[in-house]
Amino acid sequence: MSLMVVGTSSHVGKTVTVAAICRCLVHRGIMVAPFKSQNMSLNSFVTEDGGEIGMAQAMQAWAARLSPTTDMNPVLLKPKGDCVSQVVLFGHPYKDVPIADYYTETPYLLTEAVAAFRRLEQEYGQVVVEGAGGAAEVNLYDRDIANTLLAEKLKIPMILVADIERGGVFAQVYGTILLLPELVRPLVRGIIINKFRGDPAIFAPGVKMIEELTGVPVLGVVPYFTLPLPSEDSLSLGDKTAREFPVRIAVIRLPHISNFTDFELLEQYAAVEYVSYGASLQGYDCIILPGTKNTIDDLTAIRAQGTDRELRDARARNVPVIGICGGYQMLGKTLVDEGFESVAGTYEGLGLLDCVTRFSSYSKNTTQVEREACPVPPILSEMGTVTGYEIHMGVTDTGRDGEAFCGDGRVSADGLVFGTYMHGLFLNPSAVNALLSYIYGKKGLPFTPILQGGSDPYDTLATLFEQHVDMGAIIALLKE
Repeated sequence: MSLMVVGTSSHVGKTVTVAAICRCLVHRGIMVAPFKSQNMSLNSFVTEDGGEIGMAQAMQAWAARLSPTTDMNPVLLKPKGDCVSQVVLFGHPYKDVPIADYYTETPYLLTEAVAAFRRLEQEYGQVVVEGAGGAAEVNLYDRDIANTLLAEKLKIPMILVADIERGGVFAQVYGTILLLPELVRPLVRGIIINKFRGDPAIFAPGVKMIEELTGVPVLGVVPYFTLPLPSEDSLSLGDKTAREFPVRIAVIRLPHISNFTDFELLEQYAAVEYVSYGASLQGYDCIILPGTKNTIDDLTAIRAQGTDRELRDARARNVPVIGICGGYQMLGKTLVDEGFESVAGTYEGLGLLDCVTRFSSYSKNTTQVEREACPVPPILSEMGTVTGYEIHMGVTDTGRDGEAFCGDGRVSADGLVFGTYMHGLFLNPSAVNALLSYIYGKKGLPFTPILQGGSDPYDTLATLFEQHVDMGAIIALLKE
């Protein structure tokens, strides 16, 4: 009793569709788990047992009201550049592989992925599987463990998702189905059209044409919407536009930026802009150096473009500068790599914090954390207890600067520069309140603190989905 959601291409809405189906099933009292055999993303999450999985599968697990597990995303690819990715297998680093060599791993990884799916099916009964990218990548059929090879193994009904906003939706749907392998094509049992703007009645003849062309029913036409759900990968950065607020926060868009989901609560209360490295940082009220997959390489890149000077100038203007994970490492005086993070050598940091980071092992620290912010005014002293998670290589030796959080990070004497290994810090309302209260107050503006809780976006998503998609037909597919 499972089904698979595949797409006509990347970024068509597969992830959100799986999340919506999961929450709709939960509302009906049906236990369900999400699954994606292989994900490629630098936005990741740490499970309770310290495993690293794609943020998308964590989000889908929350939609299913489950704790995320590594079986939900057994293979995670984290691009490092130069056609090399780190392979994370069941939550832990497996190896770095060039893309040409990765496909030699296909039989082994597919076997492990199918085993993970079977465990989820055994435990939960229903599994909603997400494919990756476009389902009809004909040049990859002999090694596509996220779509066609997996579908041939599982033989479960498939729903094809298309994005009408991209244009050419008829070609997307019809072409994808025709190009699927003969063993897989009959598994496509439903179509969902995503991101529709305007009057759906105008598109009704189009729905009929798609059904006539493909012989597959259109299960729904979902309108374009925005909800505060975690972004899956770097493609989502292109969708972000800063809202109109009197406070501007710059997040440096590092070449290998990771886990920018860290700032999606801030985006709702401040004008958060993802600023290209090398751009001017004049006019911003706070600057954040985010996480990165390649700390050394990104440090070298931003220094070459003059961002180091921009950051020092901002510091001289008493603008808060905050580093998260790799950004924290960059803020230190020195980074020493023994050949595990990048090219072996000693690298000069930005020098805004007194600490030294050493990369002396391939292993990662992946753990969920709860920490108390240290009583350093004007920002940290107002945060209290916060939660998050760590995903990093390297160990940071601290110097004269004080701790930012109990057991983690460093903070300058005036409290305006601090760094932490804690991803998810600014998903805590207390942390957002502490930062924005200070910035708004500095500008003489009032700030109404964010309240804990609020409406559940997954319930809102499910309600929207129920209005526009035939969930009865989807449940019938699950029972096949």
